Amino acid sequence: MKSKTSITLSTTLLEEIDKIVGRNGSRSELIEKAVHEYIHKIARAQRDQRDLEILNRSAKRMNREAEDVLRYQVKL
Repeated sequence: MKSKTSITLSTTLLEEIDKIVGRNGSRSELIEKAVHEYIHKIARAQRDQRDLEILNRSAKRMNREAEDVLRYQVKL
């Protein structure tokens, strides 16, 4: 389902949009796709940040475990 809305954009931005969509294109479709991609980009960045925080919290413990394992390796 789609809802009609009104937004205000600069003339320059509208001109750029019109260059991309051409005479038969749809501004609405382009803007919808762009906003959708932007929202996914933000969600991905937030997810990556949470993952990084988890890794950083565990880094010291994981490094100690790796060092312990390396001490038991046999050199050939």
